[in-house]
Amino acid sequence: MRSDATPADPAEQAARSWRSTALLADGREILYFDESPGLNRAAITDKRDLPAHDAVAALRWDPLAGEPVMYAAQRQDRLFHPAAGSCPLCPSKPGHHTEIPAPGYDVVVFENRFPALAGPAGGRCEVVCFTADHEGSFAGLDPRRVRTVFDAWADRTAELGALPGVKHVYCFENRGEEIGVTLHHPHGQVYAFPFVPPRVSRLLARAGAHRAATGRNLFDDVVAAELADGRRIVARNDHWVAFVPEAARWPFEVMIFPCVRVPDLPAVPGPGRDGFGPVYQDVLGRLDALFAAPMPYIAAWQQAPSAEEGEAGQAGADDDAIAGRAEFGLHLHVMAIRRAEGKLKYAAGTESGVDAWSNDVLPEKAAHMLRSPTP
Repeated sequence: MRSDATPADPAEQAARSWRSTALLADGREILYFDESPGLNRAAITDKRDLPAHDAVAALRWDPLAGEPVMYAAQRQDRLFHPAAGSCPLCPSKPGHHTEIPAPGYDVVVFENRFPALAGPAGGRCEVVCFTADHEGSFAGLDPRRVRTVFDAWADRTAELGALPGVKHVYCFENRGEEIGVTLHHPHGQVYAFPFVPPRVSRLLARAGAHRAATGRNLFDDVVAAELADGRRIVARNDHWVAFVPEAARWPFEVMIFPCVRVPDLPAVPGPGRDGFGPVYQDVLGRLDALFAAPMPYIAAWQQAPSAEEGEAGQAGADDDAIAGRAEFGLHLHVMAIRRAEGKLKYAAGTESGVDAWSNDVLPEKAAHMLRSPTP
């Protein structure tokens, strides 16, 4: 077990969490991010009888697309819509020992038992539980909890990004069965990729081309243009701005940018971390209010590749991406897939087949609809 030292500054102490680490019965790491000191949750042992964790995954290179594909056969065995009483993400209790040995928690992170990245493929996959409340949601978290989750994301980005071979850390949440969620407990995931994902590579390539053509930063120009136009702004405060992008692919797609560009989650200062929740939860509330039903969504943090040096060979393109960290603009990309009451947007023939997108909802209309409801 490892427990971080309590910060000496009372203001800093009030703004951060107390982190402690332990090992689960099969050797996977678990990290508790507690909002009060001295809870000693990491000292509680995992009472399950589990075989040693030996998940295997592989990467193959698609020469036509120029992209890697992940393979992890063990993921076929992961739980699929268990009953609430059998949820593996709830705290443990007598007669039901879960992935979290403690009888309660604030925010907890642990290595995924069924990872898409492991072994020779490299990388790591983690689960982030936002709350012990099985019936909760990110939109319903209190401000202190949102800050704790943000600190956990930043912690995992920094720590995983420093691991040998890790080139990018991706934090995300899938919400709703329509998205493919198999566990309903409020949670997200963190993938530490041994490569720079295709979308991040494309964003950096576009940023590099924009800098070469204009001498300016692409992300700064996009945010400035949205603020100047104003029609697609959904919510904002002194630290963050949320807007429907001008060329949105999904019916109610929202991007949330910090007002001052930073490359990644660890670079967001304390006031910015505190200011994130009010804007994001406002957006989530408006999405849920659109059709009086929980909105299925993917919330994807887009951040710069890890700072470590790239490797030779196939990773050459990754080296260029890592070198472009200074140009990257951190943002949260929320993709909501309900286009009307009882109707979903699917990535169908043109989208899946040739990556040519069409959208039934004009971005200006989507932004107007999102601004109209009162969550």
